[in-house]
Amino acid sequence: MSMLDKLKGMLKGHEEQASQGIDKAGDFVDQKTQGKYSSHVDTAQDKLKEQLGRTDPGQGQAQGQDRPPQQ
Repeated sequence: MSMLDKLKGMLKGHEEQASQGIDKAGDFVDQKTQGKYSSHVDTAQDKLKEQLGRTDPGQGQAQGQDRPPQQ
């Protein structure tokens, strides 16, 4: 089992808090770098949220739950 799988298991049911933590960490980095790398930070935040199963952080839904089941 990979480290990412273990992390996903620990965060299951706490996706919103994880998303908030990612946002807070990104804001901290932006503050410390005075926004110099904000586009890179935003990309990293999106990638982390994607890895944790969040496709659209504004909707608060896990990946694939907004689509009907395929038949």
